[in-house]
Amino acid sequence: MRKIVFFDTVLFMDGEIKKRVDTWLNGPYDSETKEEILKLSPQELQDAFYTDLSFGTAGLRGIMGVGTTRMNIYTVTMATQGLSNYILKQKGQHRVLIGYDSRHNSLLFAQKTAQVLAANGIEALLLKELRPVPFVSFGTRYRKCTAGVMITASHNPKEYNGYKVYWSDGAQIVPPHDIGIMEEVRAIKDFSEVKLVRLSHPNIHIINGELDEAYINAIRPLQHFPEDNKKEGSSVKIVYTSLHGTGITMVPKALNDWGFTSISYVEEQIKPDGDFPTVKFPNPEYKEATALGIEYLDKTGSDILIATDPDADRIGIVVKHQGKAVALTGNEMASICAEFICENTKLPSNGAIVTTIVSTEILKAVAKAHNVACVEVLTGFKYIGEKIHIWEQTKEYTFLFGAEESYGCLLGTVARDKDSIVAACLISEITLHAKKQGLTLIDLLNQIYKKYGFYREKQVSLSFPAGEEGMTKISAIMDKLRKSPLKDATCEDYQKGIRDLPPSNVLIFRFQDDAKLIIRPSGTEPKIKLYVSAHGTSEKACDDRLEELVKCIDLH
Repeated sequence: MRKIVFFDTVLFMDGEIKKRVDTWLNGPYDSETKEEILKLSPQELQDAFYTDLSFGTAGLRGIMGVGTTRMNIYTVTMATQGLSNYILKQKGQHRVLIGYDSRHNSLLFAQKTAQVLAANGIEALLLKELRPVPFVSFGTRYRKCTAGVMITASHNPKEYNGYKVYWSDGAQIVPPHDIGIMEEVRAIKDFSEVKLVRLSHPNIHIINGELDEAYINAIRPLQHFPEDNKKEGSSVKIVYTSLHGTGITMVPKALNDWGFTSISYVEEQIKPDGDFPTVKFPNPEYKEATALGIEYLDKTGSDILIATDPDADRIGIVVKHQGKAVALTGNEMASICAEFICENTKLPSNGAIVTTIVSTEILKAVAKAHNVACVEVLTGFKYIGEKIHIWEQTKEYTFLFGAEESYGCLLGTVARDKDSIVAACLISEITLHAKKQGLTLIDLLNQIYKKYGFYREKQVSLSFPAGEEGMTKISAIMDKLRKSPLKDATCEDYQKGIRDLPPSNVLIFRFQDDAKLIIRPSGTEPKIKLYVSAHGTSEKACDDRLEELVKCIDLH
């Protein structure tokens, strides 16, 4: 009867969508899921079933709910069956570390992942409590796992969740593993192909806090001035917010271990909560996300505010400078860190900074001044992690520091993903180093501009409708720009492959005055991102040029 009523509702719906829905209504799916399907409107059904949730190079990410396009226990377990099939094609005994963040269903999805892996004869190491992304990256290597899985949607709104896969080197999957895993996931056509066991299965091991100490011990040697930190670290007054996420489990531990013990907490935001009740977007890039923290910064008279996103890979910094709270951009933070590292490290002859094609050009200037390489990779920290792995094999370069404009950086190679835990420690160390000279991080940034000239960047995100409509519009815009590129600029089409980088849907327009405009569709959201940068002798000249670049193109 339900089936008849359902098809009366969607009489004019596409036949393929009807087939997908019928499979879920009459297949081995739980009754609650079937009830939810029956409540959906025709438009909601189309959005939920028009395609399969794509397992891309970053894994899965999507809105939670019923349907083939959504994050739910069925799309997660089918993806895990595909991952299992790929792992079993590799030689040796296999284990996988599984972590999760504070989002709704993250623990459930992590448990289901463990159940599928275990059913396939793979040892599943399931973290007992939520932990950050970089912690899972570290733990994958530390426990000598074949792979790692992190259930997270990073900084996305509360409706989203995701599934990130790491390989044995601790970095997110890249070729050939990403391609192989995607093929295996696509080959799983029906939930009946998924193997499952109970959580009590002997292949599933619950991991308590044993990795915490290992991680803290691993990052301790990355200090530049350990004696100063130990003796005077408490003089740096820090406000910390985890934005309702995982950072609270590790960031304070790491800061205390480095000697930074004067920490005040944004009490309303330190409890993990998948509703993110105090912010709309739990992203430290946004002023709204750090507003409450800035109130604490002012109230406590602290030196810096440290904010980490829900999975604690991104970090935002706000500095108290001349009585005002000044937020650093991701590029500014990377510039300060890179200069500090190069100035205060015994640099190897083959040292290298790694950054992405959309990040600040000032890193090239810093690297050149200190006689180290600056290597650009495609957008995505997984490509920075890939370079670490390659250089460990080839010895071509020694990794010093990695950074991308989207508030992510990495000191050392303990983790192979952006790591706000070690970044928080590094920023605190730099703050202490500056404070001993009567300076702030903003003073250090101004010194960098005086040395290298002004570099300014701006990012603009243009949103499109979710689903097929939005993707079609984004594709049409990129096609138009390729056929009719901007005048007075040279165009680099990364879809054709530039240098030794793999093809990517990115266009870069370079102008004669060293200005740059980058156009890139988001890999996880229905957005087109514009990155503009300018270099000049004054801050105003750079800002004026940025506005010109933003106005020179209409993407709607």
